[in-house]
Amino acid sequence: MAIAKAERLMNLALCLLGTRRPLSKRELRESVEAYLEAGSDDSFNRMFERDKDDLRELGLVIETVESLDGEIGYLARRDSNRLPPITLDAEEAAALGLAAKVWQQARLAGAASGALQKLRAAGLPEDVNPYEPHSALEPRIPVHEAAFEPLMLACRDRRPVVFDYRKANAAQPEPRHVEPWALECWRGHWYLAGFDRDRGAERVFRLSRITGKVRSRGSRFTAPVPDVVTVRETVASWAGETADRSALIRLRTGAGYPLRAKATGVRELGDGWDELEIPYGHGLDAWLVEFGPDVVVLEPAELRADVVDRLRAVAKG
Repeated sequence: MAIAKAERLMNLALCLLGTRRPLSKRELRESVEAYLEAGSDDSFNRMFERDKDDLRELGLVIETVESLDGEIGYLARRDSNRLPPITLDAEEAAALGLAAKVWQQARLAGAASGALQKLRAAGLPEDVNPYEPHSALEPRIPVHEAAFEPLMLACRDRRPVVFDYRKANAAQPEPRHVEPWALECWRGHWYLAGFDRDRGAERVFRLSRITGKVRSRGSRFTAPVPDVVTVRETVASWAGETADRSALIRLRTGAGYPLRAKATGVRELGDGWDELEIPYGHGLDAWLVEFGPDVVVLEPAELRADVVDRLRAVAKG
């Protein structure tokens, strides 16, 4: 049914774009094969009005013209439905090339290549190669997670999804019902921001912690999508990037290099341990748990208690 309607809309759009004069309903009915199969005039009229509204919603400018004898006709003038010339500078073209490389890794190579070819046909300068790096260092955005493509499509189509998600402090994954808003890469990891229906609030999920398949749901969004989705800012605050406090931890010698990279102070304690002062922000307890027995929290007491609670939850399974 969906394919038949899409074909009908395409045929109607071609008729309206290909004519030099307004076409009446009678002429359109005789020109579009699907309309000939309509059982009655009322059935055709309802189908045509719905199709006309759908095409207008898709952006096609359809004019309604009344002739001298009072007959109503329709046409879509090409000059009213032509996109303006597309102009891209070298930096914009490079950004598109980088995005295309992401799609290449996400099994969307054909669509990405086709899009770039259309941009070049629409005015992308011939001397600009969007695949060519414009500096000595070529940026790369890896996409290894199987969840990336279905989530990207769900964000585009505004479709709720269900997936199993393993939190940092959980031994087993649990199902999450999410209305996906946006995907963003931060420090080599992809994150999804959306509305968590089970918790009734905005949440950010790391794609590498999604297990199994992402399943789509046919229902609509229940929460409004914000105009600006701050994925990076949310993840950065959870990782302590915007912290205004400090925490003191003991770290086993030779372990926890990500923690050492963030440390504002390091002191050797001997006996295979070092003492580190690190920024303390929301979510630091979940991050410290990932290092297991290599980390001991000294202060503040609230952070130590949060880490102990998470470790006990993992031990209970």
